[in-house]
Amino acid sequence: MKVRLLLVIFLLIQKGLIGQEQEKPQFTKAIEDNSYFVEEAYNQEAGVVQHISSGYYKMSPTKDFMYSFTQEWPVGSEKHQLSYTVGYSWLNSNSTNGIPDFLINYRYQLTGHDDFITLAPRFSIILPTGSENKGLGNGVLGYQFNLAMSKRLTNAFACHANVGLTLLPNVKSFDLLNNENKNNLLNINMGASLIWLATQKLNLMFEVLHNIYRIPNPSNKMETVHETVVSPGFRYAIDVKQLQIVPGIAIPTTIRDGKSDTGIFFYLSFEHPF
Repeated sequence: MKVRLLLVIFLLIQKGLIGQEQEKPQFTKAIEDNSYFVEEAYNQEAGVVQHISSGYYKMSPTKDFMYSFTQEWPVGSEKHQLSYTVGYSWLNSNSTNGIPDFLINYRYQLTGHDDFITLAPRFSIILPTGSENKGLGNGVLGYQFNLAMSKRLTNAFACHANVGLTLLPNVKSFDLLNNENKNNLLNINMGASLIWLATQKLNLMFEVLHNIYRIPNPSNKMETVHETVVSPGFRYAIDVKQLQIVPGIAIPTTIRDGKSDTGIFFYLSFEHPF
C-alpha cells in the first residue's frame, strides 16, 4: 500500500511534466505556502519573512503533543534562505515535557518558477538541545539534507516531492545488559504531495511520506524500520493588506510495524514584508 501510494503520486508528477508544452503556461496566482510534511521548493521572496507555527496531537494511546515554530528569512535575494526551527513537546508516553532538538537550516533556490521544475536543496544542522535522558533529543550534533522539488501541473493542480537523509553520529543507547553503546544512525526520507488548488485561497492536500530508520534493537543489533505517513488536509489563505495568514489542518495516519495511529496536525502561518 505504502509503495503504491508513492508510485501513484510520482506517476502523476511524471505525467504532468511530460505533458507540459515547451512554453511556460500562464497559471492563475495560488498559495505557495509550505506543505505540512512535504517541503515545497519555493524560497522566501526578497524582503518577505514567514513565521510558521505547527502542532501535532497524537491520539490514543499516548496523547502526545508536539509544537514547533519555524521562521524563514531570505538572505539578499530569493536564491538564499536561512531559517530555524524550535519547539516544545509534551510526551505523556514518557511522562515528561520540554524542548526538543532545534534545527538551523540553509536552503538554496537552484531553479525557479520559470524553469521546467523548481528545485531547492536544503542543509540543516540539528542542535542537541533536547534532553536525551527524557527522550526529547538524541544528545548529538546531527546533519540533515533534503531536496525539495515542485511543479505546477495545471491551473488546478500542483505537486511536490522530497528525498533526503539525516545523519546522527555516535548516538548513545543501552542494551539488555545495561551496557552503553554508541551507533551512527542514518534515516532516509522520501515523500510526495498533490495539491488541488480548489480556489485561489483554498487548497486541498494529499501527502504521502515513507521514512527508513536504521536503529539499534535491545541487543544492540542494527535494524531497519519502515514508516509510512498518509495525510489528507487543507489550508486557506487570508490576506489582510500586506499580511497573509494561512491556517490549516491535516489528519495524518502513521503506519509502522503493522500498526497504525492517527493524529491531528495544526498549522498557522504569517507572512509579511520587512
